[in-house]
Amino acid sequence: MKRIQDARLYGIVDLGYVTAANVENIAEQLCAGGVDVLQLRAKKLGEQEIERLARLILPITRSHGVPLVINDHLDIAAAIGSEGVHVGQDDDAVAKARAVVGPACFVGKSTHSLAQAVAAQAEGADYIGFGPLYATGTKPDYVPVGLDDVAEVHRRVSLPVFCIGGVNAERLDEIVAAGARRVVVVSAFLLAADVSDDVRRLKGRLVEMTKSE
Repeated sequence: MKRIQDARLYGIVDLGYVTAANVENIAEQLCAGGVDVLQLRAKKLGEQEIERLARLILPITRSHGVPLVINDHLDIAAAIGSEGVHVGQDDDAVAKARAVVGPACFVGKSTHSLAQAVAAQAEGADYIGFGPLYATGTKPDYVPVGLDDVAEVHRRVSLPVFCIGGVNAERLDEIVAAGARRVVVVSAFLLAADVSDDVRRLKGRLVEMTKSE
């Protein structure tokens, strides 16, 4: 099983883009292509359905040695024994999350500013998401943070920092040039004609560009 500290490419099975019937297929393609960690995000589904989907995905991620992260739902993460859980700024505190999921489950937190990133580290998060870098249909209500603070976040925060929000193959060069070393890709993968191939290509470029780290 990969450690979150060693992860570079973070994929998300987002039910805003993927039908429930296609969740297993997409999870398999993302893992086969080379994502290092995979999150299940289903903002509009009920807890029972999310848990059902999580239980379908878990054997797939485990077979590839990829940690599975449950977005928002601490009880589901605890119930299925996922490797990770992710909370937002308006969700439960890291300490509460850790109390629910236990010490074996890592906890990530979304951050949308340098101050929030520093606070998440102080709060005890195991990694942070930083963004959205660009305007994104995944989270249309969030104002893009841009690339200006990416390097400073990496200077101020010693945790793994995953840059998120509008990340795709065309923007990867400028994102890495701004200081990013880890990225989250959502719609660019989920809407691809060949998911595994797109993952493989972007992962290869990301590893090559950051191999000195």
